[in-house]
Amino acid sequence: MRIDAHHHLWTLARGDYGWLTPAFAPIYRDFTLADLTPHLGAGRIDGTILVQAAPTEAETLFMLETAERADVVRGVVGWTDFDAADGAARIDAMAARKLLVGLRPMVQDIPDDDWLLRPALAPLLRAMAGHGLVFDALALPRHLSRLLRVVDRHGELQFVLDHCAKPHLKTGDIADWRRDIAEVAARDNIVCKLSGLVTEAGPDWQLAHLRPAVDHVLECFGPQRLLWGSDWPVLNLAGDYERWLEASETLLADLSADEKAAIFGGNAARIYLAKRGRSVS
Repeated sequence: MRIDAHHHLWTLARGDYGWLTPAFAPIYRDFTLADLTPHLGAGRIDGTILVQAAPTEAETLFMLETAERADVVRGVVGWTDFDAADGAARIDAMAARKLLVGLRPMVQDIPDDDWLLRPALAPLLRAMAGHGLVFDALALPRHLSRLLRVVDRHGELQFVLDHCAKPHLKTGDIADWRRDIAEVAARDNIVCKLSGLVTEAGPDWQLAHLRPAVDHVLECFGPQRLLWGSDWPVLNLAGDYERWLEASETLLADLSADEKAAIFGGNAARIYLAKRGRSVS
């Protein structure tokens, strides 16, 4: 089974996508499953993981309702208010929705770089682990040292690093990122999502711009701890679904058939679906 482990859907009229402005012209419109379906067919994608794009529980409910009407969406990574006094109780309530497979605070947009280290976060992460939910880390390179400490503190929780932590591919300044990725990858309870790289490289990207990052995360995490995702429709800022999928397959061409099958679906099924009792076939 091939799984796109990271895509979004949105309806602008819902009004909670504060980051999404007309400045992002290629993606400043509604995107629905009907828009995504042709790309899934062309890529022979059997299932998807739908990921939050707004810091509201209302959007999470919107995604869950969408997923419940669409067999192709195998799981939802949502959002909850991790700063709320009743945060753990909120997680307990949300976990009752079986299509919820993870939660994602938008760490990259939080002004406090040390937010991940707040002691008040610990009971919420324990609640997530208790329900078999994954913590999706939308982090930037500067957050990796903090994320490492959280991953160490919560060995019972599964972490997924989104977009390879967004290395600075436009400038090529990735030495610190390379060091910190290697440190993070040494922990067994975190995997890495092979997604978002073309946006970091810019609209004129070529394979050579992506290869240093792809080769590094492959070396550090190995093929059993990488998950392929499109990051559609954000992807449209720097390319299109088919070109990114083709580039990924080219960059991973030297792997065995089993290793490629893991990255393009098997790992997502294991990480996101199996712990929540979701079908992996």
